[in-house]
Amino acid sequence: MREKLSLWVIFCLLVAFLPSQTESVAVMSVDLGSEWMKVAIVKPGVPMEIVLNKESRRKTPVAVCLKENERLFGDGALGVAVKNPKVVYRFLQSILGKTADNPQVAEYQKHFPEHQLQRDEKRGTVYFKFSEEMQYTPEELLGMILNYSRTLAQDFAEQPIKDAVITVPAYFNQAERRAVLQAAHIAGLKVLQLINDNTAVALNYGVFRRKDINSTAQNIMFYDMGSGSTTATIVTYQTVKTKESGTQPQLQIRGVGFDRTLGGFEMELRLRDHLAKLFNEQKKSKKDVRDNLRAMAKLLKEAQRLKTVLSANAEHTAQIEGLMDDIDFKAKVTRSEFEALCEDLFDRVPGPVKQALAASEMSMDEIEQVILVGGATRVPKVQDVLLKSVEKEELSKNINADEAAAMGAVYQAAALSKAFKVKPFLVRDAAVFPIQVEFSRETEEEDGVKTLKHNKRILFQRMAPYPQRKVITFNRYIDDFVFYINYGDLSFLSEQDMKVFGSQNLTTVKLSGVGSSFKKHSDAESKGIKAHFNMDESGVLVLDRVESVFETIVDEKEEESTLTKLGNTISSLFGGGSSEPSANVTEPVTDEEEVTPEAGKEQDQPEKQEETVQEKPETEEGKEAEPQAEEQKEDKEKAENQEETESEKTEKPEEKTTDEEKEADKKPKPQKKSKISADIAVELEVNDVLDPSAEDMEGSKKKLQDLTDRDLEKQEREKTLNSLEAFIFETQDKLYQDEYLAVVTEEEKEQISGKLSEASSWMDEEGYSAGTKPLKEKLSELKKLCKGMFFRVEERKKWPDRLAALDSMLNHSNIFLKSARLIPESDQIFTDVELKTLEKVINETVTWKNETVAEQEKLSPTVKPVLLSKDIEAKLSLLDREVNYLLNKAKFAKPKPKDKAKDKNSTSESSKANSTDDAEKVIPPKTEDGAEEVKPAEEPPAAEEKEEETILELNPAENTDDKRESTESSKSENHIEDEL
Repeated sequence: MREKLSLWVIFCLLVAFLPSQTESVAVMSVDLGSEWMKVAIVKPGVPMEIVLNKESRRKTPVAVCLKENERLFGDGALGVAVKNPKVVYRFLQSILGKTADNPQVAEYQKHFPEHQLQRDEKRGTVYFKFSEEMQYTPEELLGMILNYSRTLAQDFAEQPIKDAVITVPAYFNQAERRAVLQAAHIAGLKVLQLINDNTAVALNYGVFRRKDINSTAQNIMFYDMGSGSTTATIVTYQTVKTKESGTQPQLQIRGVGFDRTLGGFEMELRLRDHLAKLFNEQKKSKKDVRDNLRAMAKLLKEAQRLKTVLSANAEHTAQIEGLMDDIDFKAKVTRSEFEALCEDLFDRVPGPVKQALAASEMSMDEIEQVILVGGATRVPKVQDVLLKSVEKEELSKNINADEAAAMGAVYQAAALSKAFKVKPFLVRDAAVFPIQVEFSRETEEEDGVKTLKHNKRILFQRMAPYPQRKVITFNRYIDDFVFYINYGDLSFLSEQDMKVFGSQNLTTVKLSGVGSSFKKHSDAESKGIKAHFNMDESGVLVLDRVESVFETIVDEKEEESTLTKLGNTISSLFGGGSSEPSANVTEPVTDEEEVTPEAGKEQDQPEKQEETVQEKPETEEGKEAEPQAEEQKEDKEKAENQEETESEKTEKPEEKTTDEEKEADKKPKPQKKSKISADIAVELEVNDVLDPSAEDMEGSKKKLQDLTDRDLEKQEREKTLNSLEAFIFETQDKLYQDEYLAVVTEEEKEQISGKLSEASSWMDEEGYSAGTKPLKEKLSELKKLCKGMFFRVEERKKWPDRLAALDSMLNHSNIFLKSARLIPESDQIFTDVELKTLEKVINETVTWKNETVAEQEKLSPTVKPVLLSKDIEAKLSLLDREVNYLLNKAKFAKPKPKDKAKDKNSTSESSKANSTDDAEKVIPPKTEDGAEEVKPAEEPPAAEEKEEETILELNPAENTDDKRESTESSKSENHIEDEL
């Protein structure tokens, strides 16, 4: 018995410590633009909702204000920017992942001369220096903003949130994407995915139009001009068949074109400079307004408003009170003047469209419609120029230009989270920049001269789909060597874009342990050095591992032990050399001589990749095979052993001869081969932008946490100060109200009044500068002093309602009791004990009420009352319980059957007795028998029909294994592969 009890206690403790599913199941998305951010959440009962900020706005400025003892975000920070622009940091996106010599850093310094940008000697990047104590990197500042976005989401969702999907521009390279991930890590966010903002928009568009998507491809162009940049994206929608969920809609990114600096902010800067020129021409001041940072910040704010107004009006008057030296500014600006200022910007509008068409190898005739996204597309001139360039009848505006990316990203967040189940929508994103592997090796010419040959192999072609894994096999190395991961052909970028792009060299990979692996397995046949690459959902390239693979012949007579078979099975699950083809194989890239760079390009054609990534699994054997072997593997009807043989033949076709094939045919059984893999040590040297060290990341997190703690401490102090202030003033006022004067003695009143006056004086002298602890102590002292007075007043307020409710309950209980006793004995359903119990409770309650009320009337109002509202509520609850018990019994009781002998002469007494017995027997088990007999209504089919009609459905996952499995199976194949 004791053993069972202890087991039960342990079980209860385990259940108690299990994480609650409802504790934190919400997920969020952040559409991180250069000037604005939009935050969206999904939580149980709230499918896809934009978060309102503290000003009840649906979008928040990407700005942070850092004063000596204060930190502000969003609109609060922008308010300070007009008065003190030095302490407000904005438009951080353009300098993320950039070295100090990048042209965009110089451009940022030109736009915001009030900031001191210093070079980080360790990483080569920049940081903001406000003072010797206040120095922040762009990643740290962005981390603060992301943390603020999470605060907004948590306040809106009313629960903690950690999982997020963040949007980034499609043109972000590896260094820029890593910088955003670092900022999120500093903020304590778990990034489910960095999704390209154009992909998020396309997903949002497709999710709400899934009924219109069929097997016929629909090509749509999204033209997104935001505040800082412009992107044109060509997307193909169509349904495809999947193994997990049947036919589902899919979007595929076919082409992307962009302009990093074309956006609404550049237009606003030109308007600002134009307004500054107009003010100087008015000659109201001898000073140049352009030298006054505060005045220029005011002009920029007015230019932003002016641009918006001129989009709807032909002219408008700009006016600023006290622009500089208390001088007011007023000037009229026309739309034609604005268009003349930005004429060269409007000429660049068609550029991204042409780039996207070139990348997708499509023409405008194949594009069904062009959809506008982004705030800057509301400028009339932008629409006019774009309409002419795309040669369409009209530009579509059937999507929310501001919120589409945030809504698409939060749908993806729900799909990636295990807490929700969404309808599958396959997303095939594309890498804008090609990536290749470069290596050198010695080759011996015919004359015996050794030369060093430099080789390039394309790893990911331009517009290659991702997430995707690839393997490169180096067959000619038997000792340690070095290879390089670099960007591929970037000739499609302009000269200026190449300068902004930064380093084209990504990583130097140094391998050690190759030679020792060959010595250790000298009796085995080498299958090469395999480097496993993964471009994950965020578009970040990772070298997972490098291994040296060997193959040995196993004697058939030797039987494998059970443990050996189990080990081989487990290793095959983790990529340990299974030769069986599986579902997501990607095209191989090898360094064999016969594979030329041109052949490598053919292997990585986007069309080919699309097929293999979706349908084939990722195994080493599949990746070693040539494209011809891959096509053979695609035929699902071929046997696995035939595929293995063909794959082996394709790896080294020059080594197979006719004689060997004949000998193989003569053998009764083919020889079994076993694979051996040895991990190779990898040393990575980053060549583009160095990542912060682990110590630097921890320092950044501590720095931000200290600022957060300081903000929380400040908020707590302000809250306590306000509470103390309000308590003093409200209580002083209450002392003159009749209901309070009635319950306090003159002595007590003077004591409370004196303490309140003393606290008020303390507030004036030192309270407003005091810390949180003294304020809380003072408030606690006053509340304790006034507790008795407040209690007596509250009790007297509650008496009338509580006593009236008790009288009503007693009246109804008495009526019920009298009615129950009037029931004839033959039909009585209540026992005598039950009725006497109710009568006893009624009598005791009446007695208690009368005695307590009489005693209370004898007492003075200034002493503690004996008639308490909680006691009245307890009596009410007891009466209610007794009456409800009897009512429920009456509700489910069956009347006794009547005697039908007089009406039917043919019925005997025995049959009457039997029928009576039967009727009595039916009463107790009726619910069980009924449950078995009643067939379920057609609710499940109706639910299924409703699910088909619903465009989007988000359901919180149950805490069961089945639910988790169904949630995981709804993910795309690529996500599942990455988890493995």
